[in-house]
Amino acid sequence: MEQWVVDVLILIAVAFVPSVLYLVWIRNTERFSREPYGRLIKVFAYGAILSVGLAILLELVLMGLYSQNLERVYYYFGENPNLTTLVLACIIAPFVEELTKSVGVFRARRMMSELENGIVYGAAAGLGFAATENLLYEGTALLESGTEAFIATAVVRSLSSALLHASASSVFGLGIAKSTMNHSSWIPYYLLAVLMHGAFNFFASFGEIFYDQLGDTAYLIGLSAAFVIAIGGITAARAKIRALDRRGWRKRR
Repeated sequence: MEQWVVDVLILIAVAFVPSVLYLVWIRNTERFSREPYGRLIKVFAYGAILSVGLAILLELVLMGLYSQNLERVYYYFGENPNLTTLVLACIIAPFVEELTKSVGVFRARRMMSELENGIVYGAAAGLGFAATENLLYEGTALLESGTEAFIATAVVRSLSSALLHASASSVFGLGIAKSTMNHSSWIPYYLLAVLMHGAFNFFASFGEIFYDQLGDTAYLIGLSAAFVIAIGGITAARAKIRALDRRGWRKRR
């Protein structure tokens, strides 16, 4: 087998295996009436392929519009070199990506018989998106900076970005389930997912933005806060699954 084929397979495995393992972990949080793997993999695939493609397209369009109006933006907010990073990371990316990740979840809403199903399907969509995003970032790190940068990027993103995408999408997934079953609005859940995503991206960019003021401490602060948001979010999502699962089991007794 050609070496480049081996390298590509390793890249794909490193990007996708953690997300698949997280999906199994989150699915198994539910003790009763677990979702079939076939449905979850389908939603995962939507997140990995369609959602990523739509997000890239929409982000390019919105960044183009932002660039066209940059002088007007600078007029109101000042000519800050970090402004473009903040706009992309904290506003455009969260609004676009949380919306596009929901495509697979909306398609699965008719299969939701319990509210916790929305959390699980949302996490599946987010993990699919995270897997492809990690593949792009990790592949770039390998090509531009070598093996050590690739390993560091893979470890950090597997423990932070993948969990962030899963937890933020699980919030929106719960909103979609409530909208389907209780006819309530999913918009507040979408906005909460955007807020989580935006806060994570802000702290992930903290080192780059505030390095001149804080030095290496800026990277430590930002990375620590990003980990807290990602791990706290997935912990809360799993706790909500367990609570809803127990409530449903009691009703069925």
